[in-house]
Amino acid sequence: MAEVLRVDRAAAKAGRALLGQELRRLGGRAWLPIVLGLSVAAAGVAQAFLLARLVAGLMGLGNGGWPDLAGAAALALLAAALVSAQEIAQGASGRAARAGLRARVFAALLAAGPADGRAAGEKASLAVERVEALDGYFSRWLPAAVLALLVPLGIIVAVWAFDWVSGLVLAVMGLLVPVGMAVAGIGAARASRRQFDALARLSGRFTDRVRGLSTLVQFNRAEDEAQALGAAAEELRLRTMRVLRVAFLSSGSLEFLAAGTLAYLAWRHGALLGASHPNPVTALWCILVVPAFFQPLRNFSAAYHEAQSARGAAAALAPLLAESEPPGLLLEEVPPFVALSFTEVKLTYAPERPPALDGLSFSLAAGETLLLSGPSGAGKSSVLALLLGFRRPDSGRIAINGQDITRLRPAELRRMVAHVGQRPHIFAGTIAENIAVARPEAGRAAIEAAAEAAQVLAFTDDLPDGLDTRVGEGGHGLSGGQAQRVGLARAFLREAPLILLDEPTASLDPGTEEVVLEAIRRLCLGRTVLIATHSAAALRGLPGRVLALEGGRAAGRRLAGE
Repeated sequence: MAEVLRVDRAAAKAGRALLGQELRRLGGRAWLPIVLGLSVAAAGVAQAFLLARLVAGLMGLGNGGWPDLAGAAALALLAAALVSAQEIAQGASGRAARAGLRARVFAALLAAGPADGRAAGEKASLAVERVEALDGYFSRWLPAAVLALLVPLGIIVAVWAFDWVSGLVLAVMGLLVPVGMAVAGIGAARASRRQFDALARLSGRFTDRVRGLSTLVQFNRAEDEAQALGAAAEELRLRTMRVLRVAFLSSGSLEFLAAGTLAYLAWRHGALLGASHPNPVTALWCILVVPAFFQPLRNFSAAYHEAQSARGAAAALAPLLAESEPPGLLLEEVPPFVALSFTEVKLTYAPERPPALDGLSFSLAAGETLLLSGPSGAGKSSVLALLLGFRRPDSGRIAINGQDITRLRPAELRRMVAHVGQRPHIFAGTIAENIAVARPEAGRAAIEAAAEAAQVLAFTDDLPDGLDTRVGEGGHGLSGGQAQRVGLARAFLREAPLILLDEPTASLDPGTEEVVLEAIRRLCLGRTVLIATHSAAALRGLPGRVLALEGGRAAGRRLAGE
């Protein structure tokens, strides 16, 4: 239990530090809603005074009249305009905070790559739900917290100057508000953080199970997984209800204090008015200003639970965003040619699993092609993961041009690499834009040259807009072979000295496979290429050497085509 509490405190401290960093980054955007809120409060106090004069005049206790009514109406319009401006400023502050944090989260997740062990649903929860939960902190809670301190304090000072008893009542009741909220809100941040953890687990589990639905059905596990998802959903429901229970308790305590204050002041000044009050306008103003006194506290109470949710979300985001810059050297420039060597490389993903690579050794000269063959689990994808910087070897040495790659930052290692996976992702956009993902600054001529080299033009010439045809979500669909050629076009455009291909002809019909192999043969010219494949056509039709892997070790070597 003590260890859990220490972890909770450390996470909360990291979350507060993250919120403070973002507040400093927002600067003036965070303070504009506060200035507008003070203006709204000043207009409300002045309006209460004019209404007090008007009511006193109607009761025959003062000189209030039409000018006071006109002034109160003008102040009401001004307050409405200021409230609208404040809401706009609050929205802008929240959007700026979300945009900045989401950009940092995406950058951190992309930098980690597949080495990040989080499930896809948990990553989506970090980038979407948890960042969204921070909106209320910057757009509502922060202005509400400052205004809840300044506005009631100013009203207490003003009321005290006219009637110290009324000022004392407001001061005591105002001090009881945070006490009531604290009593009702003990553990609110922890409950909110646990709610988000439950949501992240449910999101990750649901996404992963949908991806593997066919496998679950095949092994007759669909019903068991449905029950597990139901249990995770029930846990989320219970934790959400705990958070809502806290919200209702603290709001109820505030409304009780506001009603009690108004009732007491109305009773006290009502009795004095009946006994010829020396200053009836002040008496009425002390009563009418009570809503203006409690409104900032009411806003603070409403935003208090958003602050707890934000702190819980920030505690989850802080470890990801606090990770320091990865160690390693930077490249002055990408070398035009690379030679590659593995020496007794070992890699283990988990202690209970056999090693993915168990003392693998091979070398590859600059401009040479090596085809890695072997059954699934032999270690082919692990070799590519190491060269992409997604994993670091447990032992052994991987060298490029004689230099140990572990001395480089993973991002610098990826600058030398062009990777084409089994199923290249097609983004929503044009085919040209999808190719340009590999090198966004490339010109149109370079994109067209890469498309021609990868045989992309062979099918885009038949499309209505050629390379400018929209594909992906909401656009023209591409077959597996066409998507693979787009992936190869990215590799051509990237102009990297080291090419990594992972099962580039998987699930292709023989005719399409030959087209893709022709594009790969062009890609191999003058580059160092490593191809993981079990395709017999690829092993026969591509140049270079074949290295057979078995159990993470080299099981045999031969020339391609033999």
